[in-house]
Amino acid sequence: MDPKKFRYSPTHEWVDVEGDTAVVGLSKFAVDQLTDLLTIELPKVGARLTAGKSFGEVESVKSVNDLYAPISGEVVEVNQALLDDVQVLSEDPYVKGWLVKIKVDDPAEAGKLLDHSAYEIKIAEDEH
Repeated sequence: MDPKKFRYSPTHEWVDVEGDTAVVGLSKFAVDQLTDLLTIELPKVGARLTAGKSFGEVESVKSVNDLYAPISGEVVEVNQALLDDVQVLSEDPYVKGWLVKIKVDDPAEAGKLLDHSAYEIKIAEDEH
């Protein structure tokens, strides 16, 4: 997966849409900001996600943060490897550390999200 092809939410989740299926993850920037991850809670297969609404939590030594759906749809797969060992997210947030796969309601919804360049500008602004 190429992070430059992904779309990003302002809350740092990424989405890679192919057809009517999307892979959702958390950006490296966000993972780095959280530092040492402790646990993660993800929805079960069949759960409905609504764009902009919380669908889980990630806990680090610094804080507990909600995860927000970048796009609406139904969860079709959850990354069990990540549930077994949250460090997978720290080590590889764009390939092995994906969160969920969803069947999207409207693939065009991803067009409302930030492209890689716009996301890079946003995180540069957030750092100042």
